[in-house]
Parts: sequence; C-alpha cells; structure tokens
Amino acid sequence: MSFDGWRTALVLGGSRSGRSAFAESLLAGAAAPHRLTVDPADPGRLVALIVEAKPDEVLLVDDLEGWVRAHLERDPAALPAAVADLADAVRTCAGRLVIVSPEADLPLPPDATDPVFADEIGRANLALADACDGVVLVVAGQPAWLKRRTPAGAARATPPAGGGAAQVVEAAEPPSDEPPRAVPPAALPPVVTPPPRPAETAPTRPEEQGPPQVAADVLTAPTVPLSALTAGLVIQPGMDLPLPDEEVAERARARLRRLDVPRGGLGALADVVAFAAATQGLTVPRPWQSVRVLLVHGDHDGGAGAGDSPQEAARRAREAADGEGPLGTLIAEAGAGLQVVPAPTAGPIETADALTAVEVDEALRYGWRLAEDAADSGVDLLVIAACGAGTDAAAAAVTAVLTGAEPVALLSRVDAPGGRYDDAAWMTRCATVRDALHRTRGRSRGAHDVLAALGGGDLAVVTGVLLGAASRRTPVLLDGPVGVAAAVVSRELGGQARHWCLLPDHNGHPTVRYAAEVLGLRPVLDLRLGLGEGASALAALPLLRGALTVTASLPEHPALRVGPDAGAGATGDADAHTDGHTDSDAVADTDVVADTGAHAEADAASAEADPTPGSP
Repeated sequence: MSFDGWRTALVLGGSRSGRSAFAESLLAGAAAPHRLTVDPADPGRLVALIVEAKPDEVLLVDDLEGWVRAHLERDPAALPAAVADLADAVRTCAGRLVIVSPEADLPLPPDATDPVFADEIGRANLALADACDGVVLVVAGQPAWLKRRTPAGAARATPPAGGGAAQVVEAAEPPSDEPPRAVPPAALPPVVTPPPRPAETAPTRPEEQGPPQVAADVLTAPTVPLSALTAGLVIQPGMDLPLPDEEVAERARARLRRLDVPRGGLGALADVVAFAAATQGLTVPRPWQSVRVLLVHGDHDGGAGAGDSPQEAARRAREAADGEGPLGTLIAEAGAGLQVVPAPTAGPIETADALTAVEVDEALRYGWRLAEDAADSGVDLLVIAACGAGTDAAAAAVTAVLTGAEPVALLSRVDAPGGRYDDAAWMTRCATVRDALHRTRGRSRGAHDVLAALGGGDLAVVTGVLLGAASRRTPVLLDGPVGVAAAVVSRELGGQARHWCLLPDHNGHPTVRYAAEVLGLRPVLDLRLGLGEGASALAALPLLRGALTVTASLPEHPALRVGPDAGAGATGDADAHTDGHTDSDAVADTDVVADTGAHAEADAASAEADPTPGSP
C-alpha cells in the first residue's frame, strides 16, 4: 500500500461533507485499521493508544468531536493541556494515523452547535494541523490538501526494495513461478537522458567506448520526491479538467491562411499548429523544447502475451535507457528525457482479473503524479511509449468492451523474428480476448472496473498520465495501442483529456486506427512504422517541430498586408493579440485584416477583367 509519503493526516469538513468516507479512502489497501473510539469516562485513553501504536499499525479516529465533548463535560479547564498532549502524541506516533474532525467554520453536527464547543474544536484543529504531516479539507466529497509534509525517513525518499526503475530493466532473468503483483513504487523513477549518438564523421570504435555506465547509474540512483499537489487525489468519473483554448486555435488557423506560403501551405501540419496554439494559449505557438518520454513497462500473464517474451520487453527497456535500439536512438536524436515507468504485472484475463481495485487506484494516481512531476520540471510535451508482453491483446480487449468493436478486428498480426508471422500466437490472443470478454459479460463497464478486469497496470498508469497531463495543460503525443486504449478509458473519467492528445501516426495498427476514429483523433502522418510504441511519434517529432518553427517566422503574404506597416510581417501583430489585447480585440483585428484582404482580391480580379484605366 502507499500513503504518498505522509504518516499522520487530519481530515476536516462540515456536517455531511463526506470527510469520513474520504478518510477511509486514504487507508484503502491497508490492513483493517484500528478504529479508536472515545470512552466518555476516560477520554485520555485516546492519547495512550496513539502513543502505544506500533510502526505497522494503522489508526483511524472518527471523529474528534466526541473527544472534545467528553473533556468539556468532565473538566473544561483541563482541555488545553489535553489538546497539547494529543498533539505531542500525534507527532511521535509510530504508526499511520488519520484523525477526522469537524471544521469549526463549516456547519457542525446539529447537536454540537454550542459556541463553546466551536471554539474548543477550532483550537484542537489548530494544534493537530500543526502536528500532522497532512491536512485535508473535504467539501461536498471533494478533498483539498491544505498541507503536505514528507516526514523524515519516509519510504518515498529512497528507492523501494529491489530498486525502483532498475527492477524493470533487470527483469531479463527468468521470472519466478509466482511473479510479484506489487503496486508501482511510491517514488518516481529517475529521468534518463540517453547519451547522444556519436558523430558520423568521427565514429568511436566499440573497444574505445568502455562499459555503458551512464544508464546503469541513473537507473539505480535515488528517486526524486513527488509533488505534493496530488496527495490524496481521488480519480473518479466526471472529473472537471481544463480544455485547450479553441478560440486561440481558430486565430492560429486564420493566421496560417494569411502567411506568405505557396499553394496549399502546411497541409495536415496546419492541424498540428492549431493544436499547439490551443494547448499553449498562443496564436503563434512555440516549438516544443522540453520533451519527456514515458516508457511504461508492464507485462500481462496468460494468453494475452502469446508470442511475446517478458525478457524481450525488459531488453527493449534496457536498450532505450542506454540510448540504443529504435526508441533509444530516436530519444537521443530528439534530445528528450526518458522515464522508464514500472507497472504491476497483470493477471491472465481469460481466467482472472488483471488487477485488484486497489492496484488500479494506485496505478491511476501514480500516472497522474508522473504527469504532474513532468509539468513541475518544465516539460512542455509528453510522449507515451510502452513495452511489455501482452500489451496488444489487453489494449484490444479494453477498446472492444468500451466501444463495442469486434475484438478479432482489433488484434494485429503477431510478428516473429526474421519477418515471419506467428499465426498460432495470434489465434491464442483471439481466444484469450474472447474468453476474457465472456468472463466479464454483465459486469460494470466503468473505467475502474474495466481496467481491473481487462486492462492491467500499464493501461491504468497511462490513463492516469493522460488525466494528470490534462489537469496541468500539458500536451501528449500518443503512439500505439496502449496509449489510444488508455485515451478511450480516460473518456469515462475526464472527457477533456483526449483533447490534449495528438496522434502523429496510426502505424497501421487496427486498435490504433479504430480507437483514433472513436476519439476523433486524426493521424497527422501515415508512416506505418513498426518500431515499437513511442518510436513513430519521435520519428515525426522533428517534422512537427519544424512546422511550428516555420510558421512562427513567416510574414503575411504581401497581397494581404495593409496600413502604414504593410512592409512588416504579421508575426509581431499575432503576438500582440495574445500578449497585449483581449481575445475579442484579437478576433476583431483578424476580421478587419480578412475583410481588407477580401476587398484587395476583389479589386485585383476587377482590374484583370478590365485592364483599361478609366473604362466604364
């Protein structure tokens, strides 16, 4: 289980605010917590129980109102000292502790509206808020973390047992009979920047390169601390996430129509410019500078992985971290960072659920935190990549159950070394998906349920990434079945997430093609590369960046320039619309230029029809 770094938390809220339910959700996945009740005859016993807690114990006090009331009935004068003792006990508590308390400034229980009680509960909350690592205010069931502090010695400050991201790439050894089903580690894996490719004019001989120390060091380095913004996050259907600015996108498209380019201009790349404009909020969008690739590595047991090898997937992850192989080479060429993300191994979906409900919640929050960490680090573009045995079949199963598609039509041929097809493996995958859908027939089609029944850890993590990226207004390049299947799932939780996604290529993959149509994502290119999920996006990235660079530097066509500054380009004007004017001003200015250009074209057409000056 994961507690996101905190050890003690105070949950506040008004009457019927949902504070108790949220407090219980914080302890989801823990052994049954000890519910500490207040004995009106001996309220001081609560302090003793907290002091006596063992490191492996989980305590829930729900709630503090009874404790304060008991002291007021027995000896009001002793309450300040009792509060101080309780705060000291919280600071030294060895176990996990959640205390629920009514917030004095919100509606109190109907039988607790005594102003004396309100004053005393307020003082107690002040003392406990100072003593606890985390403080949460719950309003209408929605939590807002007011305080987050990682206690000294918290597990998240060091890599988990087995070594965080190193656990992924070292998985090339034969797996045990019972592979672990652990949730993602509490701390994020380090970001790797693969070494650049050697210059072609001065290649380095293999014997001169020495052992590949860089990737091994970064993969075993201490992990970075997490952002505190998502502690206690509850990912649920109907989340209200931001949308890209379509008004800015329309202004960007209008500007493209006025640029000094021959014939049809940018073609399909015009959509890329509009997408970047909407996600950046700039009429003249900037080329993406800080790119991070999230390589999610999660295997699927059972027939979903027929024809795949967990050892091969682990080798691909190691190659990427070393800057080798298709993905690693393209990452190095793009100057991007790489984060190898471990995901829990999924169970055999034909006979059992892929994950437990707790594992799904953990994986979703883990993905959200990955996106949040990237945004906090200045990343302006995320690229989703994936490797793992059985990913294609799991993505096909999830897409089929959420869209009603025929599963067999979503499963691509199974490639084997040497350019061959493994038809037996393909048939096994078809039978696996068929049996999985039959097993889950009649069950809920909610996002959490589908991820638990069919999806697995990689799909859950990527779904969390897409939701977290949308919450932080960070665009994402999708590339492959895991990414698009996760985008289909994300519609059930936050429909806005897909609007932050761009699909450079469908790779000829049937799941990608079908899911893209459902999502309304039109592929920019048709490269049909089969280099692994994430590679096509990186191969297309220089072209996408180039489109943004070119359009940012081009002036307006001379025929559309008007006014005393007709000789100047339009780039500065477009920037002024974004930086110095309101949106309505910008739209108005655009209309004036468009109308003037239309008149100019009409005058030119009239002159061509009758070139004789002064003729009637």
